[in-house]
Amino acid sequence: MTILETPRLSLRQMTPDDLPALKRTLQDPIAMTAYEHAFSDQEAQDWLDRQLARYQKDGFGLWAVLSKETGQWLGQCGISMQNWEGRMVPEVGYLFERVHWHHGYATEAAMACRDYAFEVLKLDEVFTIIRDTNLPSQRVAERNGMTRRETGIRHYYGIDMPHYLYSIRREEWKK
Repeated sequence: MTILETPRLSLRQMTPDDLPALKRTLQDPIAMTAYEHAFSDQEAQDWLDRQLARYQKDGFGLWAVLSKETGQWLGQCGISMQNWEGRMVPEVGYLFERVHWHHGYATEAAMACRDYAFEVLKLDEVFTIIRDTNLPSQRVAERNGMTRRETGIRHYYGIDMPHYLYSIRREEWKK
């Protein structure tokens, strides 16, 4: 089921059949640099299971991003509730297969998800949480109209990782 479309992309809920495509990103150590490790088979399955559960619980989550021209899996982008410093925030997140980097897909999908958050979900503010060393993702957030608001520490796999919290508020958003 298609959730939203852009000129080049179609975003839909992931299904169990998407696991092999999902693993191409989650098990790529370069694509997963911000997480400090490539995922195991079980971690990839858990990631997919979390998205499927989010669709049921929240009505949204990370969605499969496909090329409208070819139908090919490019990556994932969507909105998920994330814990930031003890509060839950709706995050526009994106993670693309490395072969599809530098084509503007992350920015295009993230902008569509931002608009969906404001237009469909009627949210007042949407966020993106990005590791301090992830400059390409920070540029995507900035192209998405977001401003860096806070700095915090996330704990992954026993490692303290500085992160930035970016956001855009409804009143700053110009459709």
